[in-house]
Amino acid sequence: MPSKPKLGQNFLRDAQAIERIANALGDLAGETVIEIGPGRGAITRAIAARAERVVAIELDGELAEYLRCEFPAGRVRVVQADVLEFDFAAAAAEAGKRLPVAGNLPYYITSPILLKLAASHAALDRAVLMVQQELADRIVARPGSRDYGVLSVTVQMFGPVEPLFTLPPGAFSPPPDVHSTVFRWRFAPRFGELGVDEAGFLRFVRGAFAQKRKTLANNLRAAGHAPAAIQESLTRAEVPPQARAEALSLEELARLWIELPKQTAAPASGAAVSD
Repeated sequence: MPSKPKLGQNFLRDAQAIERIANALGDLAGETVIEIGPGRGAITRAIAARAERVVAIELDGELAEYLRCEFPAGRVRVVQADVLEFDFAAAAAEAGKRLPVAGNLPYYITSPILLKLAASHAALDRAVLMVQQELADRIVARPGSRDYGVLSVTVQMFGPVEPLFTLPPGAFSPPPDVHSTVFRWRFAPRFGELGVDEAGFLRFVRGAFAQKRKTLANNLRAAGHAPAAIQESLTRAEVPPQARAEALSLEELARLWIELPKQTAAPASGAAVSD
């Protein structure tokens, strides 16, 4: 067994937590499950006992080789690759259905992985993911809370999320410096339902939350919208003139985006989801 993590991995060793993660995926009979970052295979083993097949994506070459020796090739397929380059659509086409996903996500690359999953939503059904507690708090945050922001809105626009349980550092080897939270994400994008364009709406969200201490109107002004257009749009969307973005639900943000004249906004760049 590889003795020292090379990529900042913290391997889950709590047997009860491993079972809870596998159970949280629901009925896996006949399913192909994608596992992100299997590490030493603790969660892999629990999922493989329930599913028809596991595709384990592991970046570390030494760990990938170890996993191939640990698991029968027919039941567990180990792919040594960067998950950001993995073709979820091809995997779903091979399985003939949308796929469940599980993973203990590396802290340093969590947001890019979430964006990758969001972009692959058509191939995915649900995900049970473990991330740093502070990040999970932002992912599942509701309007009006301190943690609600760009990350909350971005993830939740691709489907509902719910926190499941939190684990202390001692549940891992080596122990991290933080607690970790497991959450479930069901892929059901809301852009069509709310009548918004995905790329345009997410650009608007980044601008709306740009400075959390500023009012929504001030942030929109900084994003290039004309003051008069902002006030008219707030009125039509029934949003208070002094509201801050973190007070607005997905539905309210969508209504406001629809009302704003699109041609007045300055173009925004990047796809970051950090607050």
